[in-house]
Amino acid sequence: MNHSASEVVAVCISERKGEKKIPASSIELRKGYGIVGDAHAGPWHRQVSLLADESIDRMRRLGLTVGAGDFAENITTRGIDLPRLRIGTRLITGDVLLEITQIGKECHARCAIYHQAGDCVMPKEGVFARVLKNGTIHPGDQILIL
Repeated sequence: MNHSASEVVAVCISERKGEKKIPASSIELRKGYGIVGDAHAGPWHRQVSLLADESIDRMRRLGLTVGAGDFAENITTRGIDLPRLRIGTRLITGDVLLEITQIGKECHARCAIYHQAGDCVMPKEGVFARVLKNGTIHPGDQILIL
């Protein structure tokens, strides 16, 4: 087992798809469903989205004023190279067990961020997971790669 430690910077939810997510003090996750109160929850493979704060930093260096949730990610991480994880990799954070199901995504419409900066990190660097074990995640929780 690889015990590299990293952490949750922020947790964010939105009630509707296609909008920025709002940072929260915690999120509740349900096995096979996703995040309670989030538009992307449901019985599919993209229940939870993760994006590294390091990726957001790159967009800030392009001059954008962006932060956690602005790329519609649920969990903003630090200290983990998300795009290099393999499909099937399992992560533990808080008492939650996640399994990576997809790396990157196709963006059918260019988002406002793409139009502002000429680039967006989510299609290449965002990752998606399904929930294998219920629990709650808070900012500051450690993330363990199994």
